[in-house]
Amino acid sequence: MSIDRVREYLKAFHLEDRVREFSQSSATVELAAQAAGVEPARIAKTLSFRDADGCLLLVDAGDARVDNKRFRDAFGLKAKMLSPDEALALTGHPVGGVCPFAVGPKAKVFLDESLRRFDTVLPAAGNDQSAVTLTPEELFSASKAQGWVNACKDWRAEEE
Repeated sequence: MSIDRVREYLKAFHLEDRVREFSQSSATVELAAQAAGVEPARIAKTLSFRDADGCLLLVDAGDARVDNKRFRDAFGLKAKMLSPDEALALTGHPVGGVCPFAVGPKAKVFLDESLRRFDTVLPAAGNDQSAVTLTPEELFSASKAQGWVNACKDWRAEEE
């Protein structure tokens, strides 16, 4: 199971005990927030996009939306999401549980600036009934992110 791979993967960072499993779905931001008892903005959603070498995973806050211009500026390509089958093949996780941990070798992880305003955030942990509570710094380290980007909109108090 994908969640077992994630839990095993997180052991190297001493974070496996932070994985939470729910009796209800956490496949969407709203459902995950309800299950975890947090505001939706703190859900760190992992979006999977096609790139020339496989895929890139963009982890952003639950209240943020991808801004096409910022995405293109950050990555040099148009934001084209993977199909559910492609996401599973390239990340190793099913849609609803896609996360930045224990991913396939063709998946590159980036974190959006929208996450930095929180003390803790909750990305999925490999299935659609899980989450893991991490600081943004722990998320950066455990996801082996390639960097922070500014690719989203609608989360700032005043939009640029």
